[in-house]
Amino acid sequence: MATGVVALGHVGELTQIVPFELVDAVLAETGRVQHRLRELPSRVGVYFLLAMCLFPEVGYRLVWDRMTSALAGLPTVVSPTAKALRDLRRRVGAAPMRALFEVLCGPLAQPVTPGARFGRYRMVSFDGCSSLKAPDTDRNRAWLDRLAHGGYPQLELMTLVETGTRAVIGAVFGPTAIGETDYARRLLHLLRPDMLVLWDEGFDGNDFLAAVTGTGAQILGRLRSNRRAPILSRLADGSYLSVIGTVNVRIIDAQITVTCAGGTVFTGSYRLVTSLTDAHRHPADVLVGPYHQRWEHESAYYALRHTLLHGRVLRSGDPAGLEQEMWALLTLYQLLRTAMVDAAESLPGTDPDRCSFTIALQSARDQVIQAAGVTSDDTTPATGAIARAILAGLLPARRLRVSTRKVKSPVSRYKERLDDSRPDHSRTITRLLITLLQPVPTPPAVSRDERPTAPAERRRQQQVLTLLHQNPNRHWKAQENARHLSDVTLNTMYRQLSRWAAGQLICKIKPGVYTAEPISAALLPPAQNS
Repeated sequence: MATGVVALGHVGELTQIVPFELVDAVLAETGRVQHRLRELPSRVGVYFLLAMCLFPEVGYRLVWDRMTSALAGLPTVVSPTAKALRDLRRRVGAAPMRALFEVLCGPLAQPVTPGARFGRYRMVSFDGCSSLKAPDTDRNRAWLDRLAHGGYPQLELMTLVETGTRAVIGAVFGPTAIGETDYARRLLHLLRPDMLVLWDEGFDGNDFLAAVTGTGAQILGRLRSNRRAPILSRLADGSYLSVIGTVNVRIIDAQITVTCAGGTVFTGSYRLVTSLTDAHRHPADVLVGPYHQRWEHESAYYALRHTLLHGRVLRSGDPAGLEQEMWALLTLYQLLRTAMVDAAESLPGTDPDRCSFTIALQSARDQVIQAAGVTSDDTTPATGAIARAILAGLLPARRLRVSTRKVKSPVSRYKERLDDSRPDHSRTITRLLITLLQPVPTPPAVSRDERPTAPAERRRQQQVLTLLHQNPNRHWKAQENARHLSDVTLNTMYRQLSRWAAGQLICKIKPGVYTAEPISAALLPPAQNS
């Protein structure tokens, strides 16, 4: 060991995946190498940020103590203050962490990895997460904005994930005010022609659909129930060819009946859209199965939010710190996934789903505390302590289970328990029946004036007519009508009054002002005739 003080930077056995040479190259590329000899050089700062995400429950000093605990008996180890570690974070900045993530991110499955492919296509998925909470500071609120109903400012994270391994291929994040598809567009350059893109409802907009198919990738996603696509050609398997915007697609209407242990039965309906239009090569009932793999994305977010962060609020009180922390968190997540897939690949035929993220995390924490496995000449993945722990604790093969989807956040708009007949707790599925539904012909388009009036609108129409004829000479504003009815929004009132005026039920005096239909002079009282 060299004489003088020593600043130790490492993340235990994970250092073999992110070695010193890689960190130095990233720092040099982003211009963040220190300009003078320091007790805490920039390389140490990068490893400290990763360790900070490994131990989110403790402060800076305790994170440093865990990194150096194996060298506690050496008098030359640096012992920085919490302020010195904060200054180290600022000096390193966010750029090296982002560059490091971009080097490490990407698909991890091999061509023969179980559960990673559908035919020749690698299954990937888009999904967003808006439950990452940031400290409630003025600078964070200025960037992320505070929730209208209170609570911490929330960060929107959008990722492209390989569903078979749950590895992150790409990520962007920012304020929740920006839509999910706007974030997802920033990741379209990562799509390849050999990918099958899965998504849930909300990603089926015409422009986004065209942008994804323009990359050459195939799609299999859920279609919103209010989308009405024309039936161009019915296929033998029950699906039909259609067009959405400028994209030729195939639509599958399916009903899934689930029977659970104990006799509980419930059904759900799905409308899927896909660019795989060959029904002979890709039958409709077969395509319903791969769509279910989209839920692996939720497992990735669970590992990130609950296993890694344990539901905690992020540390940083300003946007620059949040950006740095998020890239460090995503990099650490990818390091753990890489270690898990390497362990699974060392045992041929092992599905990465069977590897426990919790075991990988706890083993990595132990290796940091012991400063073990930082360097090794052995390149066999299964020889490391993390890999041995993962393989010793492999989960059983995935079994079919179901339970209701629960949202624990009290301020979430989805916190209400859905009455969908699903069991409150996890139950084993004993029978799964997929029924393909025949497409319902789209009714011909009708003009606004030809549309039938809903019962609520007919009732409201009668109330307005009664109100206007009580004072036939009064000019009624739309706001006054809406205030008298009290069960309609002003926007709806404007539209309905305009429609009734076009049908000559009432008279439009000027924009937003109406009166009763003129009554014949013969029917008016004498005083009014004069």
